Amino acid sequence: MSERIALVTGGTQGIGRACAARLAAEGFAVIAAARNPPDTLPDGVRHARCDVADAASVAALFATLPRLDALVLAAGAAGADPEGSPDEDHWRRIMGSNLDGAWRCAAHALPLLPERTGRIVAIASVLGLRAVPDQVAYTAAKHGVIGLVRALALKAAPRGVTVNALCPGWVDTAMARARWAELGMDAAAAASGTPTGRITTADQVADALAWLISPAAANTTGQAIAMDGGASL
Repeated sequence: MSERIALVTGGTQGIGRACAARLAAEGFAVIAAARNPPDTLPDGVRHARCDVADAASVAALFATLPRLDALVLAAGAAGADPEGSPDEDHWRRIMGSNLDGAWRCAAHALPLLPERTGRIVAIASVLGLRAVPDQVAYTAAKHGVIGLVRALALKAAPRGVTVNALCPGWVDTAMARARWAELGMDAAAAASGTPTGRITTADQVADALAWLISPAAANTTGQAIAMDGGASL
């Protein structure tokens, strides 16, 4: 029980997996929460089954945690809005995974986080800072995540618990590759659309996470940090 405990939702793949690996390297006992167990996990990371869109599933997971030092909200779903009439199922799926799940996990985590050192970091998106016309649900969800982060930062500030968001642009993950397929592009095309000519790596997001969770960021809260090669400027 002397170990620091970190919970990473969506921690078995993509950005979440990179974050889980980095936290384990930093000495945390890391729980990667996801609906299905992966074939492999980084050293120091264990899987716990959880669907963040399901209230009972989240409650069951948090009931197993005696305490928590850091929560990373990396679970999410993306995809272009279906054509035609409003698609209620698509909206609920995107909101359930991205916004409802983030709120639900953060609400459970706050009472467990220690004063002055507790941390919550949401992996939002550059689409929490700007918009695209064919991903209305995803854009709305990620804008909501940033609003959630800002409000929770004020709520948690008296206890010295910080709440921040990282907002990556393109990162070469399965989710991004699915989006590139929708747009008829690839990683090179994505990189060429940024002022730096590069896309962000999952490890770079994990590096930024490590700083936000460190004592060096103890007075940084309520921030939404863009990591998109300057594309949102």
